[in-house]
Amino acid sequence: MQHLSRLLLCLGATATLFLTACGTTSSVSSGNYRVTAHRPHDPSKVEVKLSLSTQNLYVMEGDRLLMAVQGNVGKPGDATPTGNFTIYNKEKKRRRASEPDRGYPMAYWCEFKPAYGFHEGFVHPYPHTHGCVRLHREAAARLFELARIGTPVHIANSLPEDAKYGSQVTRLDQSRDPDPPRSYMMSDAWFKDPPGPLLVD
Repeated sequence: MQHLSRLLLCLGATATLFLTACGTTSSVSSGNYRVTAHRPHDPSKVEVKLSLSTQNLYVMEGDRLLMAVQGNVGKPGDATPTGNFTIYNKEKKRRRASEPDRGYPMAYWCEFKPAYGFHEGFVHPYPHTHGCVRLHREAAARLFELARIGTPVHIANSLPEDAKYGSQVTRLDQSRDPDPPRSYMMSDAWFKDPPGPLLVD
């Protein structure tokens, strides 16, 4: 029984540790990665901004920074689109619908263009996705809480926020992290929020 308890504890930690699209630029391990996101005063004023050159995602409420995190954007040939969009679909328990790897979790899905969205996934230090924006679970859950249907999204190669807030983004490298057990990833338990309040005042 004790061994089973330890296994379940390990599996629960795995969800936070391995998968999850801030005052220094140093790297941290995914297990120590924590994100702070501030509750907006007026949710209708929230805007999501993504810089492709830095892979930094900024959630703003006017001039107020609510969250600044590293994401993972599209690789050459599968670039993340640039321009102005809005979040028009949200689905916390989304799974990949196509092959390869049908059923793979894409939790906290926030779609801004058909087949393009922000979602939980491994974050690499270089562009590595098929065009979606992957975020660590810590960040994806908080973006899902901050964004609503109609939230504006601005994606550009670089942003003024890079100079102003880029140094606050903690760098993350999950490129060598192994997949958690397949049975766990395919279970409903996968979609549990990270611990603690998602937004703080």
